[in-house]
This record gives sequence, structure tokens and C-alpha cells, in this order.
Amino acid sequence: MQPEDGVAGAVGTANAATGSQLKQLALSFLRLGTIAFGGPAAHIAMMEEEFVRRRGWVSRADFLDMLGASNLIPGPSSTEMAIHIGHQRAGWRGLIVAGTSFVLPAMLIVMVCAWAYAAFGALPRIQRVLYGIKPVIIAIVLQALWRLARTAVKDMFLAAIALIATVAALAGGNVLVVLLVGGLVATLQAWSRERLACANLGPLSIQSLAATTAAASAAVPIGLGGLFLLFLKFGTVIFGSGYVLLVFLQADLVNRLHWLSQAQLLDAVAVGQVTPGPVFTTATFIGYLLGGVTGALVATVAIFLPGFLLVAASRPLIPRIRGSKIAGAFLDGVNVAAVGLMIAVTWQLSRAAVVDSLSASVVALSALLLIYFRINSVWLIVAGGFVGITAGWWLGE
Repeated sequence: MQPEDGVAGAVGTANAATGSQLKQLALSFLRLGTIAFGGPAAHIAMMEEEFVRRRGWVSRADFLDMLGASNLIPGPSSTEMAIHIGHQRAGWRGLIVAGTSFVLPAMLIVMVCAWAYAAFGALPRIQRVLYGIKPVIIAIVLQALWRLARTAVKDMFLAAIALIATVAALAGGNVLVVLLVGGLVATLQAWSRERLACANLGPLSIQSLAATTAAASAAVPIGLGGLFLLFLKFGTVIFGSGYVLLVFLQADLVNRLHWLSQAQLLDAVAVGQVTPGPVFTTATFIGYLLGGVTGALVATVAIFLPGFLLVAASRPLIPRIRGSKIAGAFLDGVNVAAVGLMIAVTWQLSRAAVVDSLSASVVALSALLLIYFRINSVWLIVAGGFVGITAGWWLGE
């Protein structure tokens, strides 16, 4: 055999191996994306079981490094974990295949739900179902808030940042400014503790940057271009839990642009919660309501695109990110500011969901079952819908 034949054979074997790896990634993440109920923590646990324990594609140490890096960049952590695993397994093509395969099933399911909502959502029976589900969603957000607060509020200084962020949000402060300033303040404290020289960057410049970003998105006319830029901004700046997305949706789509009502936002969150996959597929539902199938695709691509780019950019930096006290301090500040913002938004959303004593009772009971008994949220949503239907029958509606 000639040398050229040997090289060609080796390339062909490598290509076949890569093709097999891509197929395995696609099938694995399509399956996970179809059954991954329960939020990011559950998704990540499923990935650890599948790719660390069962398949052995990723070592436990590498998996933890990926998780740490995902928590230090914006975007949905479970989707970014899928992207990391895909890159580890099959390079940049694996990155694209794994991330897309994980998001695709949820996007399609949510799109069908959005179609049904747009077609039948005004019917009295559907409204009664949503009447029972919305208080459960408030309880689910309260549970997420409780868990995030216990992790994020590590000391009194961070608790003060969370309190100030809550007050700023209730007073109508810019969400992005609150998050960035929270991260900056925590970073400055970390620098002072370590007696490092402070960088020549102050709150005014951060606020100017945030104001410029917000103004750019506000200046775009309502349409597919504006929709893309708005959800691209969300995907670029949202740290921590996917529930932080609620803060931005409330501030931009309900309060500023008036593209959605408070009730529609709660319905979108309900669909994102009851379907499998990342909570960020709430964007698919909202995109469909605002622009049909094209709007759903545009919003979905826009909100997930930064995650793909940031994971690709951060892969070589994982060892440094893991050991950076400054990066950790900034994340601490952003996380507690996000907790404060979520408190404010939960209060605002609850006024649309808790409309009588029955809905208040559903919130209280659901929160109790979620926090203390760890009942699966999907079953509570089903039960909430049943309560709504039963209440409608009782009232003769």
C-alpha cells in the first residue's frame, strides 16, 4: 500500500469515528431533551449519570470543571453542560450537535403548546385550568428562590446587596444595571480583602454600558429583528438560575414594551416549566405568541446562541476560571442581586396569579410540598389544573 493510501485510510477511519461519535451525541441528547423534566439540577444529574457513570465519556473531575465554568458564564447551565460534553467528545461539531439536540425536543414541544394556547387559550375551560396552574408556578418560583437564596447569600454583605437589589427593582431600576452593579460591588470587596489594586472601572461606566445596551434594544422597532436582539440580550446577560429570565421578561416585555400581559407571562412560564428541557424554552412560547413559528424560531435561536459562543470561548479558560477569586466574587454579587430581583418579580407576578382565597391556598400548599416534601413540580402543575377545573364545575362555569 502506498503512503498516500495509508493517509487516506487513516483520515477515513477518523472521519468514520467522528461520525459515529456525533450520531451517539445526537441520539443521547435528543433522548435527554425529551425526558429531562425537573429543572437544571435534575438535567445535570441525568447527564452525570449518562456520560460519567454509564458511558464514561467524561471524567468526574472534568465534569465538575465544566459545571463550574457553566456557572461563571451567562446562559442556561444545563444546556451549556450539554455543549461542553459535546465539545469534549467530538470537538466543535460535537458542541453544535449536543447543544442543538438537547434544545430541539423542548422547542418543538413548547411550540405545539404555544399553538394550542393561541388557538384555544381563550376558552373558559382552558382559563380554569390556567387559573389553577398559575398559583403553582408562583410556588415553584418561590421554591427556586428559597434554594438560590440559601446558596447565594453567604454573608451579611451579600444579603445587603440582595436587599438593595430588591428595593431597586421595586422602584423600577434597570435590571441589567442592578445585576452588573451587584457583581461590581462584590468584586471590589474581594479586591479590598486581597489588597489588590482596583481596576479603573467604576459603577458609572458599568451603568453607562448597561444603559446603552438597554437603549439599543429599546430603539429597535417591534418585529423579528427587535425580537432577535431582545432575546439575544437575555441570553447574554442572564446568570444563575433560568428563573432569572422572569426578571427580564417582566421588565422588558411586560413593563417597557407591553408586548405581553402579566397573565400571558405567567402562562408562558407555566408551559416552560411543565415541558421537558431548559426553562429558557419559555422564549419559544413567547416568540410564537409574538410572531408565529418564525418568531418562535428567532427567539429560541437568539436566547441560546450566546451559550454556544460563550462555551466555545471559555473552554481553554476553564482551569483559570475555576481558580479565580475575582471571577467567583463577581458571580457571588450577580447571584445575590438576581435573588433580590427575583423577590421583586415574584411579588409582581403573584398579584396576577393570587386572585382569591383558593388560589392563595394553592400557592401555600404547593410551596409547602415543594420545599419540605420535594414533590415533583410536574405533578403539582397537573394537580393545580385539576383544582382549576373542579372549581369551574363547582361554580357552574
